[in-house]
Amino acid sequence: MKKYLVLALLVIASSCAELQQVMENLPQNTGGIGLSNADIGNGLRQALDKGIDKQVSKLTQTDGFYRNQLVKIMLPQELQKVDKTLRDIGLGKLADEGLKVLNRAAEDAVKEATPIFVNAVRQITFTDAKQILLGNQDAATKYLIGKTKTSLYGKFSPVINSSLSRVGADRVWTNIIKKYNAVPFTQKVNPDLTDYVTGQALNGVYKMIAIEEKEIRTKLSSRTTDLLRRVFSLQDRN
Repeated sequence: MKKYLVLALLVIASSCAELQQVMENLPQNTGGIGLSNADIGNGLRQALDKGIDKQVSKLTQTDGFYRNQLVKIMLPQELQKVDKTLRDIGLGKLADEGLKVLNRAAEDAVKEATPIFVNAVRQITFTDAKQILLGNQDAATKYLIGKTKTSLYGKFSPVINSSLSRVGADRVWTNIIKKYNAVPFTQKVNPDLTDYVTGQALNGVYKMIAIEEKEIRTKLSSRTTDLLRRVFSLQDRN
């Protein structure tokens, strides 16, 4: 009996030790910081808003996607052979034009959809704010992706579709595909460009937000408000 009692006590002690470790990893209201979960949530939302203001806004400019190698939209896999064939037969400029209109469509879409994105960020309730704060360098961005990607896709897609028509992508790609399909021994290609560009545009948006989140987490100079400094100082202590 004593043997089992000792074993039980050891198990309980081990569980308590693990619980204590978890508790020690959570930020406490010490040192005069006095931050509540609401403060931490607001700080994280502020970080994401900052990412949109500073990074995503760059994507709305001319060449915001096209000249940014981090997010530049390349041809979908199905069209890689189109690009190569066109360049092989001396139509490199046409291939470049095709790339450019895809990126122009993304730039146009982000420009029109950013207010929707900002609103989605402000609606987020960080019930697990401390876990996000103490997570990986892109924890807040990943949380945001999980909460907004589906709804944002639904908003981006019609804008992308309209943008592709407005910047002449339909005409350009019809010309490209027509020339490609005229090459002997090739098969017809008919990719869903709207779906592809929408997905790439969303990836670009989230990637730029993640970049700013990492900056705020790792560089004191990027914490440009008092709330950001106070909230992310908790992360620094861990």
